[in-house]
Amino acid sequence: MRSPEKLPESWKNNDLLSITSASVLDISEDEMAALLLDCTSVASCLGHNMSFKGIYGAPQKLVTDTVNLLCNAIKKNAPKKQVKFVLMNTTGNSNRYLDEPISSGQKLVIGLLRLILPPHVDNENAADYLRINIGQSNNFIEWVAVRPDGLVNEEVTEYELHPSPTRSAIFDAGKISRINIGNFMARLITDNDLWSKWQGKMPVVYNKESQKTD
Repeated sequence: MRSPEKLPESWKNNDLLSITSASVLDISEDEMAALLLDCTSVASCLGHNMSFKGIYGAPQKLVTDTVNLLCNAIKKNAPKKQVKFVLMNTTGNSNRYLDEPISSGQKLVIGLLRLILPPHVDNENAADYLRINIGQSNNFIEWVAVRPDGLVNEEVTEYELHPSPTRSAIFDAGKISRINIGNFMARLITDNDLWSKWQGKMPVVYNKESQKTD
């Protein structure tokens, strides 16, 4: 947490919550291992600020380097039971495990984004780290990479989960409220049946009302 003063007072006075004030990449692997000792799950919602400095300034590999740091810290602790790692990613990133259909136009735009938007490449590399480096049979880590579409600030609503995008992330983006993403990520951690369904996968999340109807 870089700005704990922004947290609600109820969080600051909660005996069930501890808060560490730091920039995550300033934390050493040993320090992170100590923070994660005895943790059974990790949720990463990191993203780049949508400002010129946030997009083009350092650290350009914020999400990827943090995933690397967290995974190395978990492995250093060598937990007896696999830790659940939930990463918030993006529908602009394809799941390379699946043959997800992408139009030529979207492929072209994604190619351009890779050239001009470092945060997009960072999101792709972060998911690839889990998919390739951690894989499906790691002794210490299981993972889910959650792919929201267009993020909005709305109240809690029903939402839908899909293995792959059902609409173009570039030309026909849906919506998903941040609070619904938080709900799904929390449910993944606490609901073992839901975790078993999506473990090692990259589910796409839409607010229910944003889905197309035939």
